[in-house]
Amino acid sequence: MVEKILTEEQLAKKVEHCAKCLEIKFGGKDGRKHMVICGDTACVSSKSDEIYKRICEIIAERKLEDKVTINKVGCFGFCSQGPFIKVYPDETLYCLVKPSDAEKIIEQDILGGKVVEELLYLDEEKKVRVPHQEDIPFYKKQKRVALDGVSKINQEEVEEALGYGAFKGLVRALHMSQQEVVDEILKSGLRGRGGAGFPTGRKWQFALAQNNEDKYVICNGDEGDPGAFMDRSLLEGNPVGVIEGMMIAGYAIGAKNGYFYVRAEYPVAVARLTNAIKQLEELGLLGDNILGSGFSFRCHLRLGAGAFVCGEETALLNSIEGKRGMPRPRPPFPAVKGLWGKPSIINNVETLATVPWIMRNGADEFLKIGTQGSHGTKVFALGGKVKNVGLVEVPMGTTLRELIYDIGGGVPNGKKFKAIQTGGPSGGCLTEKDLDVEIDFDNLVARGSMMGSGGAIVMDEDNCMVDVAKFYMEFICDESCGKCSPCRIGTKRILEILNKITSGKGEPHDLEELRELAKATQTNSLCALGQTAANPILSTMKNFPEEYEAHIVDKKCPAHVCKAMTRYEIDPDKCKKCSLCARNCPVKAISGEVGKTPFVIDQAKCIKCGMCISSCKFGAVLKK
Repeated sequence: MVEKILTEEQLAKKVEHCAKCLEIKFGGKDGRKHMVICGDTACVSSKSDEIYKRICEIIAERKLEDKVTINKVGCFGFCSQGPFIKVYPDETLYCLVKPSDAEKIIEQDILGGKVVEELLYLDEEKKVRVPHQEDIPFYKKQKRVALDGVSKINQEEVEEALGYGAFKGLVRALHMSQQEVVDEILKSGLRGRGGAGFPTGRKWQFALAQNNEDKYVICNGDEGDPGAFMDRSLLEGNPVGVIEGMMIAGYAIGAKNGYFYVRAEYPVAVARLTNAIKQLEELGLLGDNILGSGFSFRCHLRLGAGAFVCGEETALLNSIEGKRGMPRPRPPFPAVKGLWGKPSIINNVETLATVPWIMRNGADEFLKIGTQGSHGTKVFALGGKVKNVGLVEVPMGTTLRELIYDIGGGVPNGKKFKAIQTGGPSGGCLTEKDLDVEIDFDNLVARGSMMGSGGAIVMDEDNCMVDVAKFYMEFICDESCGKCSPCRIGTKRILEILNKITSGKGEPHDLEELRELAKATQTNSLCALGQTAANPILSTMKNFPEEYEAHIVDKKCPAHVCKAMTRYEIDPDKCKKCSLCARNCPVKAISGEVGKTPFVIDQAKCIKCGMCISSCKFGAVLKK
């Protein structure tokens, strides 16, 4: 039976005990080494669960419990180098670990006291192996606030979170008035991390001002941007922190209930969140009269079915209520009339994860990070054509160049950087001229993009920007709820024109029609999905007009991506007459005599699948 924590004094004793346990574990003060392994979904897909299981088996088989312990933790961020194992107290970080490496780590490091050199990060520029996380270039310009502790403590054990500092922010809040808590968040300058960047404190102030006994706090975990995984990693790696942020918000506005809205495609996040809520209830840190303060709060979980539009706050409210996920006209805003018609505040996962840090450390400390208009840090899912793919948390004011080159390691394979798409389908494409722009909410909007929830997709010279615009518009068309005609019809017409252009049938007047449709959809749509749908179109038309012109006037795709305007040809001078390309062609479009004549592609039969170019070992097949 778990002993309930009913008073602050009991919590203080529990926290002191948990903190000492962590100090012993990470400091090796009990004579044992402590291993942590990434249990984030990305690393699980790379067999981190198998590695964990194998290490546990070895410990049990060889009776090494007095030598080593192991825990699963959250995301280390550096996804392209995972799975990770970190060994304390030396803090040796092993990268790209495989199940077959388990025995080696136990034998050589844990028992032999020697670092496994071949599993250390390889700094390709300096040609040296790097044993410690803080010395790896990927981490040097990062600062963890929302992600604080994620890759260190076992987030399936609430007691470890308490030992690391959880609930200190709530305790401080409970000694303040509701208005004082709101004022602290206002002073911090925290802006919503879900995309719009609305000041969090102002939203809370609106809800606090409503005279209603029933109010709600909602956590928007319906992360739907292609390539985004910030909220998932936070919920998997820091569920207690997000819950604490929700509780602080609940106390501030006078709410007794909070709802987590998480997409069902995140089973690990849902499981860890459910587990954390259960443990906190058992400890008495969720429920009635928390810590004897008179504040009562309960958390509830609702799963989204994957509709992108439910990331829009009013559509999310409809979904929780059991209605079809479609946006509501505003005003009234949710802070006045939200869930079941009651005052409600909706904050995204990262916003709520940041709140406890502010309450623990104070608004003044938060103000020291970031820029004048955008304080604190921002978590990005950095992906696409970049060497170091992963989860990144940087201070606001970090430049795009630092994000892409210093942290991301630049564009691989010697290719030239072309653009970075920020903000997902709602954002725009920024180019080389924008690389020294400081990342904050207002700077990105001024350049035709937006922060969004934190997706950052890097593109190189092999990307066709017309095709990129089409990709995002296909996504938006699929995800439009259809409630308002500007979005329902406008996005469909835009996609039809883009399909026409990329199939080689574009006409000069199509460009003007694209602009008109984009602006009409932007101006007249009911919610942000339609209002921002045109951003990828308008930004690519502005920054890459020559690519649109090439598709329409020359009937060519400069990047050789659009199939209708791409040809595969065989250079007779380079052809070795080996027939390898012909043998791999799925439609028998390539002919020639082995050892006698160069092979030729029949353009009428060619389906442009690219098998010929990938199978030729001599570079004889050309893409034109």
